[in-house]
Amino acid sequence: MLEYRTEDIRNIALIGHGDAGKTTLSEGILFAAKETKRFGSVTEGTTVSDYNTDEIERKISISSSLLHCFWKNKKINILDTPGYMDFTGEVISSLQAVEIGAIVVNTVSGIEVGTEIVWRYCEKRSLPRIFIINKLNKEHSNFQKVVDAIIKQFSNKAIPIQIPVNEGVNFDSIVDILTMKVIKGVSDKSGAVTTDPLPDNLKSKIEDLHLKLKENVAESDDTLLEKYLEEGDISEEELKNTFKKAIADRKIFPILVTSAELNYGVNSLLDFITEYCPSPKELGKVTMKKPRSEEKIQLEYEANGYPVLQIFKTVSEQHVGELAYFKCISGTVKPGMDLLNTNCDQIERIGQIFSLNGNTRKETAHIIAGDIGAVVKLKNSHTGDTLCAREHPVMLEPIEFPSPVISIAVVPKAKGDEEKISGGLQMLHEEDPSFVIKIDNELQQIIVSGQGELHLDIVIKRLKQKSGVEVIKGDPKIPYRETIKGKSKAQGRYKKQSGGRGQFGDAWIEIEPVEKGKGFEFVNSIFGGSIPAKYIPAVEKGIVDTCAEGVLAGYPIIDLQVRLFDGSYHTVDSSELAFKIAGSLGFKKAFMEASPILLEPIYDVEVTIPEEFMGDVMGDLSSRRGKIQGMESEGNFQRIKARVPLAELNKYSTVLRSITSGRGIHLRKFYSYEEVPFEIAQKIVQEHSSKYKQREETE
Repeated sequence: MLEYRTEDIRNIALIGHGDAGKTTLSEGILFAAKETKRFGSVTEGTTVSDYNTDEIERKISISSSLLHCFWKNKKINILDTPGYMDFTGEVISSLQAVEIGAIVVNTVSGIEVGTEIVWRYCEKRSLPRIFIINKLNKEHSNFQKVVDAIIKQFSNKAIPIQIPVNEGVNFDSIVDILTMKVIKGVSDKSGAVTTDPLPDNLKSKIEDLHLKLKENVAESDDTLLEKYLEEGDISEEELKNTFKKAIADRKIFPILVTSAELNYGVNSLLDFITEYCPSPKELGKVTMKKPRSEEKIQLEYEANGYPVLQIFKTVSEQHVGELAYFKCISGTVKPGMDLLNTNCDQIERIGQIFSLNGNTRKETAHIIAGDIGAVVKLKNSHTGDTLCAREHPVMLEPIEFPSPVISIAVVPKAKGDEEKISGGLQMLHEEDPSFVIKIDNELQQIIVSGQGELHLDIVIKRLKQKSGVEVIKGDPKIPYRETIKGKSKAQGRYKKQSGGRGQFGDAWIEIEPVEKGKGFEFVNSIFGGSIPAKYIPAVEKGIVDTCAEGVLAGYPIIDLQVRLFDGSYHTVDSSELAFKIAGSLGFKKAFMEASPILLEPIYDVEVTIPEEFMGDVMGDLSSRRGKIQGMESEGNFQRIKARVPLAELNKYSTVLRSITSGRGIHLRKFYSYEEVPFEIAQKIVQEHSSKYKQREETE
């Protein structure tokens, strides 16, 4: 292993929409850098990064893969991320570990929804980025159209620094606008190139583009702009130095070109990454905080500092165990170190450390600040956790994963496997925090929620592989609520005589609605001892228990006030049990006389789609009782905001992909509870009554 400094490290994530060619591009990079001896194929299932059986079968990336190579004495760490939006959590965690996002765009398809999503992720992290327009060898390649779309949709500071020659099926050459030379690829997929001077027919065009590049670079720096305006030019050295800084400062977003399939443009891409992309040190300090404090700390990428690392991904490898991918922020991490996990306040012993190329591991003696590696068998540490020196405790902000957009209920195929299921799902959640598990006691279901139907299919498959447990998938029940619209009064009277001491409780209650979100309120208005004080908590308990069970359709009751205002008791026969039953009986009567209604959860839904699908998507949302809240235009995309009942969102992500040919995505979050329409509510109440009757008959 070569020795290198933090300044010699480049960390880059290949991100973008599915089928942009990210995995093939990563394969070309490894082959061109002689890290591998063959050029693997996604179709044949022989790539370094897509090594998982699910990925090989489906021919898509499901997990991010960590790769590395060396180029011109620089170490380049590459994270090849999935393009399918079901696995967006992998993209988010990968961006946590890099200094540059390389957005790969299919020159035939152009800007797609996934392109926009990863741009927003980079914006959120203030991450420098480059565009790589790929598949220039395809018949319907349209480089200029894609460039125009990038500039229109993302930034007018997106600037081509390369253009293709012979675009389409005869593509074999690139013009580098920085050096003003033609770079021709060799047809053996090695990535090797020959360099030629500009032909006469391209000179004028490239000179204009070179001048435009100079102008954009000068505009990124006030001092250089002043000089440029005074002298009319800047030196090539000033151009290169300022260009590099402008990329790091997100003032320029360079556009490069490749054909990953033919391995054309990959050498130039590697040259560009090593020369112009920022190292961790050049990007500046990392903001952290002290544990149990809001005090901020700025840490530099310094190999001689206190060791600090963050785990950005966890995987469970067969015959190895749990493998934690981490980025070293400060210091040098070595096997045998004892580091403090500030998220759970536990000490972790660092075991073997590896550099990875897919599932190929090379043991390494250390990982320095700015570098990325993997460590095995940490006991208490998971994705997003910070590990550091005990004498210098710090904590990075946890990785923020997107909210789930789809849920399923799971039940064990075999009786008694409930604990295995919950334990296995919890282990998988630690590997992939973008799906969540909820043991819903109210609905008596295990609910698994994630980013899409395929995402959940993969989770269930891995549950079987890793925990040996099979489940049956079903639809989650809807957590309806009950409440009232009117006021009422009722008496709850319980009297039982069965020889000896009897039971007697008598309570008058009044109920009325309260403002939304206020919950349940009990008011004791008993005066003069009509009910002894010792029995009043029992009345309240009877009412609270009934609220939990529901009256109308078996769902919890919310947002009402209950006032106990009168009653009577018997000196011998009254008891807490009698008053608890009396409270429940009175409440049920009053509830049914106070215009009871069912409430359903409503979700804010944001759908992003290409413009041509607007009519179909809006029609579908309306058919789901959705209420459109607004629309926003963003380039060729439309963002529709709507409020839709949860009951109508079952498997919506799958339907949306079907309507939009896989080009639409949506986000959702809980908004509020609203009244269920009368006809639907009647059906729910009737179903509950039927089930209740059947249960009574069975008992």
